[in-house]
Amino acid sequence: MNYIQHMNLWFAKIYEDSRLHTTHIALYVAVFQFWNLNRFQNPFTISREEVMRLSKIGSKNTYTRCLKDLHEWEYLIYEPSFSPLVGSKIHLYNFDNAGDTGNGKGDGNAGGQLVRPYIKHNKHLKHKKQGDENFKNYEEPL
Repeated sequence: MNYIQHMNLWFAKIYEDSRLHTTHIALYVAVFQFWNLNRFQNPFTISREEVMRLSKIGSKNTYTRCLKDLHEWEYLIYEPSFSPLVGSKIHLYNFDNAGDTGNGKGDGNAGGQLVRPYIKHNKHLKHKKQGDENFKNYEEPL
């Protein structure tokens, strides 16, 4: 997964898709960051509180509506968890069809494929900053 290439393709999709609004964009970028921190593994779990804080979305209803929209429009796969102890599962698509032969899901508007994880090492991750208990699973990349 090429981080910059994926983001460039995402911004091209933003430009073309008039359904996407600022909350969809902010939410996708926040979810993408957690995907990056999980080394692009699919699926990965997210914490609503952490994603809402990073995306600057203040309403649970807006957060849920935008996630459902992104799922319906095939930018991601959202598997909600109805347990307060278990995070929801997310699958993100690779928008670059040429570089991945995943399962081919996502023939709709996003046109992407699921990404197989490629993990060489984790040197690109820093340790969590002290005093930031709100981001229990969040680590900043270099």
